[in-house]
Amino acid sequence: MSYLSINELQKHYDSYHALRGINLSITEGEFVVFVGPSGCGKSTLLRTIAGLESSSGGTITLDNRDITELASSKRDLAMVFQSYALYPHMTVADNLSFALRLAKVPDSEIAEKVRSVSTSLQLDPLLERKPKELSGGQRQRVAIGRAIVRQPKVFLFDEPLSNLDAALRVQMRLELARLHKKLGTTMIYVTHDQVEAMTLADRVVILNAGQIEQVGTPLELYRKPNSRFVAEFIGTPKMNLLQVNDIIRKDAELILDIGMGEVNFPTNRINGPVPSSIILGIRPEHMTLVESDGDIKGRVELVEHLGSEAYAHIQLESQQTIIIKAAARSNIQDGQLVQMNIDLDEVILFNESDRVISKLVEEVEHV
Repeated sequence: MSYLSINELQKHYDSYHALRGINLSITEGEFVVFVGPSGCGKSTLLRTIAGLESSSGGTITLDNRDITELASSKRDLAMVFQSYALYPHMTVADNLSFALRLAKVPDSEIAEKVRSVSTSLQLDPLLERKPKELSGGQRQRVAIGRAIVRQPKVFLFDEPLSNLDAALRVQMRLELARLHKKLGTTMIYVTHDQVEAMTLADRVVILNAGQIEQVGTPLELYRKPNSRFVAEFIGTPKMNLLQVNDIIRKDAELILDIGMGEVNFPTNRINGPVPSSIILGIRPEHMTLVESDGDIKGRVELVEHLGSEAYAHIQLESQQTIIIKAAARSNIQDGQLVQMNIDLDEVILFNESDRVISKLVEEVEHV
């Protein structure tokens, strides 16, 4: 059952259409992440849910109550900002209790809530400090704690970790995951970092140009993208996309010429008629270097050694460049001519409208 329901939500800034009919249902206790490129509308959507931006059309319902026109303070939501937004002249304890004091909550209840939150977020030693005396990670924990003490129906996070260094981001991701598990409260999280989206979310909402491109679990989006946009956006390094130069039918297969090699693709794994223009998508981790008889050949332009693995950038005769994942101790060298096999079970084909036209192998097995 939907807990937070967004129906045909619109947002206009004069002639600019920022949100274009957003429809989304979120269940109680879910951790949902909004992700997409800069300007896609993810922060605008979050701020409109929060009431910090007015909507230009559509409705927002929370726990069977229409909150579309309510003031932000009346929506029973709590927001954590990228900039922390702490009061610099107040101690950590005062920052944590400020909203409760405004609401005239009894002092004994305030003290108990602050104690509980400060203990769970390991803020006890910091309660008498002011924000300038805290590290970035500590400030973010205070900002999260300030939201928790209010016990809202939904937590909203607007890129809360983007100001932290890489090590702290990993630590804070873990803390947020633990916090969600402990509280069980609905959380909506905006990020431009797909690693955060993939590791934190129950479901990921991918936005593009003010519209929802696809909603699904992290694994669903990785394995079953419904468009070229989603397939390219999810995964690091991103999916290789190869222009198919020629298509030849042969019995129950299509022979796809991708420049310096051919791929034989089963026709029973294609949805609908075969289009005249096809793009073949394959992720770097689904290609393997072989000594001979490879599906395709190419010349190594660059090898990125990352310690536990390596990524080789390889140029095909068609001038298309692909990336493959290689073993960390691979002897692959710049300028080397190499051969590769493609895992056909992981190939995704796109038509001229950038929509997926191929089926996954597990779907075919049940036909």
